[in-house]
Amino acid sequence: MLEGKSPDDEKMSVKEQHKAYTTVNLNEPFTEEQLLQKWAEFIATLDDRPNLKTTLSKTPVLKEDLTLLITLDNSVQDELVKNIKPQLVSWLRRELRNSGIDLITEIAEDIIEKRAYTDTEKFEEMIQKNPKLALLKQRFNLDFDS
Repeated sequence: MLEGKSPDDEKMSVKEQHKAYTTVNLNEPFTEEQLLQKWAEFIATLDDRPNLKTTLSKTPVLKEDLTLLITLDNSVQDELVKNIKPQLVSWLRRELRNSGIDLITEIAEDIIEKRAYTDTEKFEEMIQKNPKLALLKQRFNLDFDS
């Protein structure tokens, strides 16, 4: 492995591959374009796992310390990625010949938009856009509750 020859990956478990590519100090530079190409190649092998394939279709962000950051929508996707992380990281390290590659995930915080359902909530939302509506309601003695 130190000579650049890869071990017979079919005979190695994922943990053994991860350990092999973590202990060897490969340090070849690579471009973001090369990374995205290898990322796409890995995703292409996941035809039998459509949920994981969809999750990994998000483009990772390459940080300066060779850490890949992928932003996920929820904890289910996070769990899917964590389960395949050793295999994915080992594969990327081998293909890009750089043992410094790592992968981290973060779950995006959704901004929950409050929706107006009742007539009163809708009217309050309209008042925020045009405060003169409150004056009209008062002047014409309008009531939405009845």
